[in-house]
Amino acid sequence: MHLIQYFDDNGTRAVGVTRDGATRKVEGVSSVYELAQAALAGLGGLSAAIDARGLGGTVDKAALLAEGRLLAPIDHPDATHMHVTGTGLTHLGSAATRDAMHKSNGEKPAGELTDSMKMFRMGLENGKPTGGEKGVQPEWFYKGNGHIVSNPGHPIPSPSFALDAGEEPEIAGIYLIDANGQPRRLGFALANEFSDHVTERINYLYLAHSKLRACSFGPELRVGDLPNHIEGMSRIRRDGEVLWEKPFLSGEDNMSHTIANLEYHHFKYGLFREPGDVHVHMFGTATLSFADGISTKENDIFEIEESQFGLPLRNPVRLEQEKPVLISGLY
Repeated sequence: MHLIQYFDDNGTRAVGVTRDGATRKVEGVSSVYELAQAALAGLGGLSAAIDARGLGGTVDKAALLAEGRLLAPIDHPDATHMHVTGTGLTHLGSAATRDAMHKSNGEKPAGELTDSMKMFRMGLENGKPTGGEKGVQPEWFYKGNGHIVSNPGHPIPSPSFALDAGEEPEIAGIYLIDANGQPRRLGFALANEFSDHVTERINYLYLAHSKLRACSFGPELRVGDLPNHIEGMSRIRRDGEVLWEKPFLSGEDNMSHTIANLEYHHFKYGLFREPGDVHVHMFGTATLSFADGISTKENDIFEIEESQFGLPLRNPVRLEQEKPVLISGLY
């Protein structure tokens, strides 16, 4: 089952569900957040909440995407209560580019492990614990709140001070915190984590700055558990032609951590268990065009697709103009 959010022909928000190969409007709700809250209040989860409201007419979700009418598959009525976060060095092979970046900067002599490689190895050794034990904590970063999310098909803005505008094809887990302060997983979506790799390469301690960028996820929310093997394609189009493309892998078969371990180390913090909050938590990647020497330009189009997640995620790059910051006292 997949969920989408969109604007209908009247410009009104609506929710659509894809089941048994057909996409239809869900009656009586205007957001997935509202639907999920109803599921928390009832029995049977999202599917039962949909059945209780009933279905309307069929929806052409591909046409909605082409017309720019799809929204991210979940948002929050107050965007400051959506947390967008992520983990790195979680996929088999994901440390190679990072390690090479740091060694090229002279941070470590040949033969000596960088901090990135050390953390990656920690994940290999204890990122998939058994018997209910807690595994090693991963690298973690904060991206922003709901204000940084670009809808599918819409531009991802890159700030005027950025040194790079690079895609990161990932899987994001989607969560709602229930009234008891417990995370409830709704499902997963394709995501473009979007980072500034040049800034990160200057010094690893700039990683936090490099992640404070916009992002996009969706267009569809895949309800249920994450497939163990995910094999999609990430590409960049320029002037109507494919500039670069490469497969990307995800799912636990291709990861050095379990999803449960990554979830635990995010939600162990009480700050991230506030009732009513939404979390979009990205699980990392091993595939970057930056690693192949690609430097993106304005109007390049990122495209991430994987058939198990429905429609592809496409976003052009938009370079923002400098915005003056005026700091003054209020004494």
